[in-house]
Amino acid sequence: MLSALAVCTIVVVGVMVGVEFSVAFVINPILNGLPDDSNQQGRAHGGRMLGALMPFWYFGSLALSALWAILAWDRPGSGLVVLGAGLLVASVVMSILLLVPINNRGKTWTPENRPADWKEQMSRWDRYHYARVAVIVAAFALLVAALV
Repeated sequence: MLSALAVCTIVVVGVMVGVEFSVAFVINPILNGLPDDSNQQGRAHGGRMLGALMPFWYFGSLALSALWAILAWDRPGSGLVVLGAGLLVASVVMSILLLVPINNRGKTWTPENRPADWKEQMSRWDRYHYARVAVIVAAFALLVAALV
């Protein structure tokens, strides 16, 4: 049972890391290469789509890792699971405090109503997102190491 939970947690967190890595290093660079209207509309659409999905994924990953930490408390590697879960908590806090406010604004913008500083706001979102990706990659690595 515990092994199945560990594998499930690692898969869920790993796929989340892959999606967020792809946003940072593939999708947004592609969008940034498009004309401003297409770039902004693509980011707005991505913000709506992923903004609806990612809260469940982040909280689900956190819940799975917390459950794993509780059930494996007295086993080798449990400290790594706790640290990984702690980093997932940090990623959720980062998301709520830094990224979600920008995303909530950006997903409503159109070429007609976007603010003059929209590119600066998207650049700030990107920087915060790079940091969040580093945090969740570290969490993923700790969870994998706990299983080894």
